[in-house]
Amino acid sequence: MKTTLTEENYLKALFHLVDNEGKVTINELSKFLNVKMPSVNNMMKKFADKSWVIYETYKPLRVTEKGRREAALVVRKHRLTEMFLVKKMNFGWENVHEIAEQLEHVHSTIFFDKMDEILDHPKFDPHGEPIPDKDGNIISQDLQKLSGCNVGETVVFASVTLSDDAFLNYLTERKLLLNTKIKVIKIESFDRSVTVEVEGKQEILSKKATEKILVKK
Repeated sequence: MKTTLTEENYLKALFHLVDNEGKVTINELSKFLNVKMPSVNNMMKKFADKSWVIYETYKPLRVTEKGRREAALVVRKHRLTEMFLVKKMNFGWENVHEIAEQLEHVHSTIFFDKMDEILDHPKFDPHGEPIPDKDGNIISQDLQKLSGCNVGETVVFASVTLSDDAFLNYLTERKLLLNTKIKVIKIESFDRSVTVEVEGKQEILSKKATEKILVKK
């Protein structure tokens, strides 16, 4: 049976929220999706019937391997669509999320496999996040937040996580694009804002911004 649009939105939320032990709470899902707790509880009982989660009252949910794979396949459709829009249709990385939100609910494996083929099987989406393969497997990345870097370090901008269009525009205006080298010049003790050097030019980034920028050494 095909998954519904609502189920796919819940699956995607599980993908983003689950911790290293495969756990997530009802409250976390409720806040992330802006859905009332009773509705989340009801949906998770349905997910338990499908063997996507292990549901026990007053305990964190445990996402099963079957549930993890289902969630990864929804994310695969979303991230492939974003990559197609950027690489083949010349959209900016800040303009693809909403379109991908709609297309990710298309129930056609062959459609997304063809998209994958045309793109030559990309490993990452336009925002640097890994694209799950056809079996739901995903590349593990050793990244850290820019906010965790020290003065004097030079790192490479590798990914943006769960960012809205306004933030992506903010980065574009400052020429902070993927694979750009970033040198940490100064960290303010008062508000933890960070002065960085990018292509010979200095920029001051807020702590909120540096929390969203993922880098590698």
